[in-house]
This record gives sequence, structure tokens and C-alpha cells, in this order.
Amino acid sequence: MTVTGEWVPIRPVGPAPPHGEPPSGRTPAWWGMVLFITTEATIFACLLGSYFYIRFSTAGPWPPGGIKDPELSKPLIMTVLLLSSSGPMVWADLAVRRGRTAQLRAGLAFTLALGAAFLGLQATEYATKLGEFVWSTNVYGSLFYVITGFHGLHVIVGLVMLVFVTIAALAGKLGSRHHERVRLVAFYWHFVDAVWITILFTIYLSPHL
Repeated sequence: MTVTGEWVPIRPVGPAPPHGEPPSGRTPAWWGMVLFITTEATIFACLLGSYFYIRFSTAGPWPPGGIKDPELSKPLIMTVLLLSSSGPMVWADLAVRRGRTAQLRAGLAFTLALGAAFLGLQATEYATKLGEFVWSTNVYGSLFYVITGFHGLHVIVGLVMLVFVTIAALAGKLGSRHHERVRLVAFYWHFVDAVWITILFTIYLSPHL
């Protein structure tokens, strides 16, 4: 306020940021994704911990009830598909930061295709497993379908996210200054891939050890 009683706006010290430049620091969306992934990682840790606790608390062979050890051919192919999908996702994330929309769209499309192939192969595995045991057969059946099904649900959520980001990319709404959505989806997708590695070891490989 001046001596005459007029209000004078206070201007910030230092140069103003360029027009359209995103603010520095982590956004609420970034923190929201971090908290969401942390919560989901905790749930998976509890499920996998329950698997090992019940397994080593159960007398006799594992899997129990005459269920055969899980076959490894399909799970290994599924692993290759899902881990390979992280490559195009990284490519898309780097492309959008550099304003390369064509590479962004190609990376998202490849990620979608590989993720969908993973789900398709998991569906064929379920079709085979359901002929051997169901979730109510015994505790192993419950653990198998809950853990793998919960992960499959996360893959579906990731694919839905990818669809929305792909639509935004096709509409020209993503670029070097507007790339946070791609970064957050990539963050989630890599989390889903990492969780699958622990499931592969727990559900499929550990019974053979």
C-alpha cells in the first residue's frame, strides 16, 4: 500500500517462467499414482506372503490334493510378452517428451498389443486349469486364482489406461509440454510387469524347487 492509500500488486522476484511451461515439482497426479501403486504393492505382498505361509504350514506335497505342478511353457511365454511390453512403453515415454508423436503412437500400440496377448494367453491357461481344479477345490486353488486373477485385473486396468492415452495421442493432445499422462501410465505399467516376476517365481517356479 502506498502513502495515498492505493494498493500496489507485489510482483515476484526473478524471471517469470516461459509461457506454457509446466510447474516444477511433483504434481498431485504423480503423488496419487505413487500412493496407488504403494497400496497395490502392499496387497500383492500380503497375498504372496500368505501363499508361502500356507505352503510351509501345510503337511504333504505341494500343490495338495493331487494337483500337478504348474506347467511352465505358457507362463514363460506370458513373461516374455509382458516384459517385452515395457520396451515400447519406455519408447513412447521418451518420444512424447521429445515431441515425436508418431513414435509415441507406435510405442503405445505395441504396448497394447503385447499386453492384450498376455491376457489372451492367460485366458487359455485358465481354460486348461479349470478342467483340473477351481478356486474352491482347496487352498492352493484359491491362492492360484486370487493371485493370478488379481494381477490380470491390473493388466486390464493398465490396458484401459493405455487406450485413453492412445486416444489422446491420436487427438494431438499430447506433446513435449503435455506428457504427464504418458509418464504416469508408464509408471503403472512397469509396476504391473515387476509384480508378474514375483508371481512367476511364487506360483509357477517355486513348486518345482
